[in-house]
Amino acid sequence: MKHILKIDDWFHPDGFPISVERREPQELFEPHSHEFAELVIVTGGRCLHVSGQDSWEMTAGDVFVIAGPRVHEYRDLENLRLVNILYQPSQLQMGLLDLPSVAGYHALFTLEPSRRNRQPTKGRLHLNGKEMAQIIELADRLEIELKSREPGFGFMATAAFMQIIGQLSRSYGSSPSPDGKALLRIGEALSHLERNIHRSVNLEELANIAHMSQRSFLRVFLSATGTSPLAWVIAQRINRACRLLRNTDRRVTEIAFDVGFNDSNYFTRQFRKVTGLSPRAYRIRQIGT
Repeated sequence: MKHILKIDDWFHPDGFPISVERREPQELFEPHSHEFAELVIVTGGRCLHVSGQDSWEMTAGDVFVIAGPRVHEYRDLENLRLVNILYQPSQLQMGLLDLPSVAGYHALFTLEPSRRNRQPTKGRLHLNGKEMAQIIELADRLEIELKSREPGFGFMATAAFMQIIGQLSRSYGSSPSPDGKALLRIGEALSHLERNIHRSVNLEELANIAHMSQRSFLRVFLSATGTSPLAWVIAQRINRACRLLRNTDRRVTEIAFDVGFNDSNYFTRQFRKVTGLSPRAYRIRQIGT
């Protein structure tokens, strides 16, 4: 039976959804999965990272994200040192602003974890010395805020975490691994979809952005995301609708049009398909009104 790391055991009792765990050095740890996402930064040493039937060597400078139910472990440890940033994506109260326009963000935080949950992949980011120093400084700042928990720590910790995400997203785009180049191309397409979330999906346009034929693009997109471009766009629209339903008192019809649906009945059907609830039932469950 696999070991699942539980949220209650790894996060502060106050419920703040970010935590930092340093492993200096990392000791042997049984194969496990998480109820949360984990950003792993290798700061020293080396090991064999094993996930399912896939394995590859990790060295200082490697960065990757583990999310979802996939089991992983570290073997053949040689003074391995890690900074693990644990986070609960659904609980983070932060706006990404224009970050989704950065292809490296989608590649590192969306595509790699999603694809890794379904099939082996060696895609990962490798930082140079300067990039590593910047990320470690930000991780130190994040850890200080989380340890002190002084008034306003939530804002300061979230800001540091966002800077880490932004810096890593830029680094991924500037020097992708060989396996990451295809993901970066799909990331460019996702960035285009994010910027044009209200428009109809144009497959020819997306394939041109990714420098692929339409057939190849669909194959790689499905491999990377587990879904089609149209289904991905609908899911993003529904996610935006969920935020508006939770945080505003706007009418369901207004929200449907605001997130890109031209038919409120179609919106309701798609919303129910994704969430299992009607928009009104979702709002009642979330805020009780």
